[in-house]
Amino acid sequence: MTTPYAAPAPYAAPLDLAGRTALVTGAAGGIGRACALRLASAGADVRAVDRDAEGLDALVGQAAGLPGTVGPRVLDLTDLDAAEQAAAGTDILVNNAGLQLVRPIEDFPPDVFHTVLTVMLEAPFRLIRGALPHMYRQGWGRIVNVSSVHGLRASPYKSAYVAAKHGLEGLSKTAALEGAAHGVTSNCVNPGYVRTALVERQLADQARAHRLPEDRVLTEVLLRDSAIKRLIEPEEVAEAVAQLCGPHAASVTGTSQVLDGGWTAH
Repeated sequence: MTTPYAAPAPYAAPLDLAGRTALVTGAAGGIGRACALRLASAGADVRAVDRDAEGLDALVGQAAGLPGTVGPRVLDLTDLDAAEQAAAGTDILVNNAGLQLVRPIEDFPPDVFHTVLTVMLEAPFRLIRGALPHMYRQGWGRIVNVSSVHGLRASPYKSAYVAAKHGLEGLSKTAALEGAAHGVTSNCVNPGYVRTALVERQLADQARAHRLPEDRVLTEVLLRDSAIKRLIEPEEVAEAVAQLCGPHAASVTGTSQVLDGGWTAH
């Protein structure tokens, strides 16, 4: 089967997603919020999915005046049937939602392990499953999975998170192979530590635990293996996501786009 493809004009104008419907999970804050705003700024109508209703309301306020729209959808991704239904009719799917717990394996609560895998691996599968029929019918679709450097490297005490991200990498590649003949791409974006509320709270906690100023925690603990000694901004990740949705990314599929400040160069 010949893969549908329309060549974009050389030196094309800035990203134009007018008429496209995007779904972003974990959209109430951090990377998800930045992705929702970036896609809406390109003209997409964004379904912003999160269980944080107040955060979604704030996002809608931030998106006022953008070319595209942001519509809030309060949803707990552990409701897998609802997640699959929410993805129906989407042209762009950004699987971003996640959670973290740091514990040794022998102390890791099994129920939390199950929840992490549900939200970060099984829910993306169900969302992709819900989105693909529409994407296949129209011969175009973009799946972007916000993975992590931990989708490529392991760290101690993060068994559930690392397992989920490694699984997401495999799911993304499988979707890429199955979707290629239908004009659907699937890729991962793999940031290191990003400046989010979760990480900033971790900075404060680590500073107290190690009796270090926060700037030293950043370089000596969190960014120890990174060549670039700063946190990544959510907007940097959102821009990488947006690039994978553009016309010049039609042949980019099954990949992992790493934004880790040189962590994996070691």
